[in-house]
Amino acid sequence: MTNGSGSNDKSDPNHPWANLTAAELEALDTVSRNLMQASLHSQKLMSNVMQKALEGEAVMPQADPFHSAPEFKEVWQHIATQPDLMMKAQAELAKGYLDLWTNTTRRVFDGPVEPTIKPDPGDKRWRSEDWSQNPVFDAIKQSYLMNQNFMMGLVHGVEGVDERTKRKVEFLTKQMTDALSPTNFALTNPDVLRETMRTHGANLTQGLENLVEDLEAGGGGRLALRQTDMDGFRVGIDLATTPGKVVFQNEIIELIQYAPTTETVKARPLLIAPPWINKFYILDLREKNSMIRWLTKQGFTVFLISWVNPGTKLKDKTFEDYMHQGLLAAIDAIEDATGETSVNTVGYCVGGTLLAATLAWLEANGTPERIASATFFAAQTDFELAGELLLFVDDEWIAEIERLMDAQGGVLDGRTMADTFNLLRSNDLVWSFVVNNYLLGRQPQAFDLLFWNADQTRMPKALHLWYLKNMYRDNKLAKGELDFDGVKLTLGDIRTPVYMQASRDDHIAPYPSVYRGAKLFGGPVRYMMAGSGHIAGVINHPDAHKYQYWTNDALPGTVEEWIDGATETPGSWWLDWRDWLYERSGKDVAARQPGSGKLTVIRDAPGENVLVRSDAKDGVKAQAPAAKPEPKPATAAKPKTAAKPRSSSKPKTAAKPGAASKKPAKPRTKAPSSSS
Repeated sequence: MTNGSGSNDKSDPNHPWANLTAAELEALDTVSRNLMQASLHSQKLMSNVMQKALEGEAVMPQADPFHSAPEFKEVWQHIATQPDLMMKAQAELAKGYLDLWTNTTRRVFDGPVEPTIKPDPGDKRWRSEDWSQNPVFDAIKQSYLMNQNFMMGLVHGVEGVDERTKRKVEFLTKQMTDALSPTNFALTNPDVLRETMRTHGANLTQGLENLVEDLEAGGGGRLALRQTDMDGFRVGIDLATTPGKVVFQNEIIELIQYAPTTETVKARPLLIAPPWINKFYILDLREKNSMIRWLTKQGFTVFLISWVNPGTKLKDKTFEDYMHQGLLAAIDAIEDATGETSVNTVGYCVGGTLLAATLAWLEANGTPERIASATFFAAQTDFELAGELLLFVDDEWIAEIERLMDAQGGVLDGRTMADTFNLLRSNDLVWSFVVNNYLLGRQPQAFDLLFWNADQTRMPKALHLWYLKNMYRDNKLAKGELDFDGVKLTLGDIRTPVYMQASRDDHIAPYPSVYRGAKLFGGPVRYMMAGSGHIAGVINHPDAHKYQYWTNDALPGTVEEWIDGATETPGSWWLDWRDWLYERSGKDVAARQPGSGKLTVIRDAPGENVLVRSDAKDGVKAQAPAAKPEPKPATAAKPKTAAKPRSSSKPKTAAKPGAASKKPAKPRTKAPSSSS
């Protein structure tokens, strides 16, 4: 190509490059080479994606796994027949654009003005100063927010549509508008533009290399988005380091007994049942925030169930199997280890749902004394108000999940579950990493919480489908429509004392849903609401001096009434719970060492189950255990009552207050409004 004078000679003063310095020419050459590399990576990427699409691999999710086209059609047909709704929304959008244009013009000539629309304070997408200080990017941001509000307002305001259908379309509309955010595109993200100029485009080349690597890690076509450096931590060495021993195991669980840190302990042991959808070490992440380590320092003998990361051989395991071979087997093993016939229990998330069903089963079989108290962390027993996860339990989605599990040999891979939960907070857990990894060309940093979040487990087909259908979809536990072993489960018959923890900002187990479950129990219930969300609301070490919690000794008809009468206490709720446990833990006895009872030590904590990664083959550990097994490991004892509980055993310790009990700090302020 020639310039305007028709010359290709770069020495010609009229040539476009004639005035460029040697450094500028070198930078231009670097940009060109980087763009060429990016183009080659893009071709490889598209080739891989097209190849997988043509192969039609069974384990790949469908293009529309929600089967949402009929719902979108229904909602927009109703919007089209409601002209008042459309005209009002369009008028507000037009006024907003007029105000935005006026304010942007004034800002260019006169200086700062009040924005037409502001993002939510917690929206981290707009942290870069350019989004507020640069008039062009500020206008792009506000234009996007107005369009998003326009779309969401139409869907939210439509009438004549089933509420569940509306919620589904609202959720998916939010997903689409989040995906179209200007922060997610190189040409409209100031941070990406600045990085592209600084690196001469090397960030885009590296970003495409990262994308190709993640697609290859996902099986060539399915994206395995990295949120953290999965080689940055070692379970048992960097994480899950509280000293303890595995003292019992079967094909479903390892039972860990943690070493005492006090000379005396409470007589009644504490058994923790974490969720099996994640690994237990969220409760033992680091020494500074470990709940397990903290509990041992409060004088409790702590036992914990470490669930198996199941392979295809366990695909037929059921919810009842997890009760018999999980909770009930652990209770029997604890009696062998300590001599105590009654335990205090904790159920976290789905582990709490299992605990509630087990309480009802024990009550129906005449042996409720096996569990002296039950604590629930972010656990639901009534799923009527279970939040956005209800969108994933219609017949079409369950059929898609079943198809994926069949293609994977009868288990649901951990990545599918991770993708589902990530969608609930897509801006934080999806798009922020798309920008960081693929547009900025950076490697994700090592972060313990995100490492745990990515270290997902598989789920047996029989168990998971049953749980989705009977709990989330049909809400049978709350309705009293379940039976195990021919025994009807009725939560209202349970007289065991209950401590029910919920979190104000929990998007997985919303506090109104948890409160509905608290109302179902027939015995005394202490409902407590913590600040923050599903994880941070639970894992809040007192030494961190973070957040707050609300308490109310009454349990009125609605959660709104409970909130009106509740009081706020700054800091962690763990102290309030500890004092509640002290009253139900019996006298002080000499500290128990793992292996000092009838059960011998099998191996060091954290055991082997937690080391099995879902991206490894069946039963293969992705890393070495933290320590070698004991020289002479004992054979795991068989549970005494894994199938049926004892008929007349009595707890050996009375449930009288312990001497170390303290009153919680006096509340200082009123609770938040019910809309918080």
